[in-house]
Amino acid sequence: MDRLFDVVIVRPPGKSYKNCVSTNPEHSSIDINLAKKQHGEYVKVLKENGIEVIELKPLENHPDSVFVQDTAIVGVKSNLAVLSRFGEASRRGEEESIGDVLRKEGFEIKRIEEPGTLEGGDVMVTDVGVVFVGVSQRTNIEGIEQLARYFHGVKVVKVPISKIFHLLSGVSYLGSKTIAISPQVVDVDYFRGFKLIQIPEDELYANNMLYLGEKRVLLPEGYPKTEEKLRKEGFKPITVDVSEFWKGDGGVTCLNLPFYKPL
Repeated sequence: MDRLFDVVIVRPPGKSYKNCVSTNPEHSSIDINLAKKQHGEYVKVLKENGIEVIELKPLENHPDSVFVQDTAIVGVKSNLAVLSRFGEASRRGEEESIGDVLRKEGFEIKRIEEPGTLEGGDVMVTDVGVVFVGVSQRTNIEGIEQLARYFHGVKVVKVPISKIFHLLSGVSYLGSKTIAISPQVVDVDYFRGFKLIQIPEDELYANNMLYLGEKRVLLPEGYPKTEEKLRKEGFKPITVDVSEFWKGDGGVTCLNLPFYKPL
């Protein structure tokens, strides 16, 4: 199996999810019941594709905690989990309960320490010994340098971004040295040596996609040009409705915390 992970952690949205940090103009119309249903469908798709899913309970005192990817970077090869230090201060504390789960799973726990900040949505892991990390509103250079010291077996490349919150909103790794990218928000020069699939400019949200192995790619429904482009490149798109997470500035990668095999 050529995917980067076989196990993920997920956390369903709590009632407080409607109070999450979001710049989306439709933020106030979040439907919690629909969000829970969509999350359930998302988890079902992961399981149907052979991924082991560790399901946690909602964390009501942290409205954004459904976006569990941001809390840590977990490496299977190194048996190491690095807990994030959120750039978004209101989210600090989410990582603590994840740390407890990861300890029970047997990982050695490290932390991003002040003044470093790092959120998982800025980290793109590949299977060729390179990890790309966005220098963003949420992740700073000090945080990235700490991450590189912890995972010293891989090359860490810093990618400045300013038009999106997290790097994974504009690039996704699809195995076989192939990257989906939106050049209007991420500079393609950082990814020389990789095959680049350019995602249509008016379908930017679709670039937050999740590679499930064997050419299967999970992406939000409603982006036909991106689906067609992926099909032409030999991929098998699987779509899922994540409208209520779009309203919270999240996508299909944000909703799971992968245990990365190459790290």
